[in-house]
Amino acid sequence: MGKPSKEQIDLNVNGEIVTLTSPNKPLWPDQDIVKVEYINYLTQISPYMLPFLKERALTVIRYPHGVSEEKFYQKNCPDYAPHYVHTDMEEDINYIVCNNLPTLLWLGNQLAFEFHIPYRTVENVHPSEIVMDLDPPSRKEFHLSVEAALMIKEVCDKLHLTTFIKTSGNKGMQIYIPLPEQAATFEDSRLFTEFLAQYLIEREPKWFTIERLKKNRGNRCYVDYIQHAEGKTIIAPYSVRGNDDALVATPLYWNEVNASLKPEQFPLTSIIDRIKDIGDPFKDFFSCKSKQPILPVIKALNEKSL
Repeated sequence: MGKPSKEQIDLNVNGEIVTLTSPNKPLWPDQDIVKVEYINYLTQISPYMLPFLKERALTVIRYPHGVSEEKFYQKNCPDYAPHYVHTDMEEDINYIVCNNLPTLLWLGNQLAFEFHIPYRTVENVHPSEIVMDLDPPSRKEFHLSVEAALMIKEVCDKLHLTTFIKTSGNKGMQIYIPLPEQAATFEDSRLFTEFLAQYLIEREPKWFTIERLKKNRGNRCYVDYIQHAEGKTIIAPYSVRGNDDALVATPLYWNEVNASLKPEQFPLTSIIDRIKDIGDPFKDFFSCKSKQPILPVIKALNEKSL
């Protein structure tokens, strides 16, 4: 352990040294959250967050001077990365793969706030889950993502598919359908996401849209079935966002998804206590993968599309 100072603290993390610099740096000024508090959050949330980062090619958004200043996307692993940082080379990009707590805290010290992950692991060409992104025009229309989520759950329940849901940490929500490994291709999953999107806009065309251009959506919630594809990413469960409120992409229980739900209920400062109080809504995410009866559904959709 190095000698602690106001500007640098060496943390012994599972036998690796992670250097925390400028621990009192303000990151979310409106919420009075400083860097050491963010690192503490990542440490405590890691048992719940790391399983979703494991073996995934990571894209992060870094905020070198906190949320009120410039940000930038990072995909390539920098040359100065410590030895414990795993990487994966894909299409000339040497992606960081966040497989351990030292890497997570090192990224946190680099002021990576947003952790965006693809829908597959680095060893797999097939999607590991289906994710439907429900994107209302603003937080004022958040209730539309609630309505969309409940309608999708109704369909999936009838198909005996287990679903999970989280806030996006911004203005919408995302539904997850874990998949058996190597069971479905991205073409298969696109058939299913398109089926769900078409169902929503046929039921409530005034509420939902699949229009790509924002200017043509009006006040409708965008059902982004195209987002679930090879090469696309989604915000990881329990990642904080780079908004002034320090909101977190928060896993929910389905009984929480109702008219009173608001994304502002889930700032970074509330998440650890929330898990202590009610547990982790994504606890069974990985254990249910092999039990999902998705193949008959995809087979039926394939036959219908012929």
